[in-house]
Amino acid sequence: MSPDQRKKIIILMINMFIAIASFGIIIPILPSYLQSIGQGGMAAGMMIAIFAGAQFLFSPIAGKWADQYGRRRMIIYGLVGLTLSMFVFFASDFIWVLYFSRIIGGIGAAMLVPAIFAYIADITTFDQRAKGTSLVSAAMSLGIVVGPGIGGFLADYSLKLPFLVSAFVSLGAVVFSLILLKDSDAENADAGLALDMTQKESMLSKIASSTNKPYFIPLVITLVMSFGLLAYESIVGMYLDNQFNSTAKDIAFMITATGIVSVIVQLFIVDRIVRRFGEVTILIAFLCVAAFGFLLSLFAGSYAMFFGVSLVIFLATSILRPVLNTLISKMANGEVGFAMGMNNAYMSIGNVMGPLSAGLLYDVNIMFPFILGLIMLMITITITLVWQRSLALKTAEA
Repeated sequence: MSPDQRKKIIILMINMFIAIASFGIIIPILPSYLQSIGQGGMAAGMMIAIFAGAQFLFSPIAGKWADQYGRRRMIIYGLVGLTLSMFVFFASDFIWVLYFSRIIGGIGAAMLVPAIFAYIADITTFDQRAKGTSLVSAAMSLGIVVGPGIGGFLADYSLKLPFLVSAFVSLGAVVFSLILLKDSDAENADAGLALDMTQKESMLSKIASSTNKPYFIPLVITLVMSFGLLAYESIVGMYLDNQFNSTAKDIAFMITATGIVSVIVQLFIVDRIVRRFGEVTILIAFLCVAAFGFLLSLFAGSYAMFFGVSLVIFLATSILRPVLNTLISKMANGEVGFAMGMNNAYMSIGNVMGPLSAGLLYDVNIMFPFILGLIMLMITITITLVWQRSLALKTAEA
């Protein structure tokens, strides 16, 4: 990569790190906080599902706006939304106000994430795409490492303090972006197409049009995989608290450790294995690893064993997400912003359905969400294998 490419990617990495760290601060204390206001597993699922639902509704539009108006503007608007969300969350203990803050945050995330990955696609070559995507994904993982560690420390002073700190950290990301982030040169983006689709197509029409895209099956894989993984992630804190009497610091420690694994993998491993084996092969292999982790979670009888299982699951996740992002961006000719917006939308559908289902099932039996996640990952593996076979047949016929 050239020095200019590295500079831009570093700015995006710092930007993403600050945004994700500000959100990660609240992760370890959320179970205790919800219990303090009389809420349980359903509320925990709703917190994630509402956020994802707002992402789903807004992602196609935000993706097109990223093509039409520029990546920088959408990144800044997205950060503003996340900042406002955290200030609202801090200001009230009423559950409906908290849900409203999640809507604001979901809209912010819908603007931010597709724009950042579209920006990466703008400034990298086809062969550099996996490297650029994995670097930004590593920054996300590092934010998840640092954020929960800070949140666990702050929780000793007050359960509300992490929310306030999160809001100010996110505000810092807005200022950082305004000063240092420049517009990318989206040479492959079709602004006319972006304007036409933004003005004339409804969100449902955009999703319908995505079924005819070459990257449709990876979008479906994203949806089903997200369903299973978020079913797990949405209740893991409450599971640790109820099953092993884990404290906020215990939860923060586990999330930090899994985040460190993710950072190492995304910085030093993803690009190398993708270059050697290809995206589809890696996708299948680590979907199997994630499914194996879910299977093991059903038999984890101690915090230490569950910790080890979580490392396996998050290792697989840290590889799967950048690989899917890279695959979709490579298959999106001239409409990377739209493709990444649709990727965010499909992911959000899974992120809505998974936590809602997990929250309902958790209140029935605390093991049911893990069984659900395993089933969804098995479905994902089946879809991916069928798709791989169809690609191989098309290649052979050509």
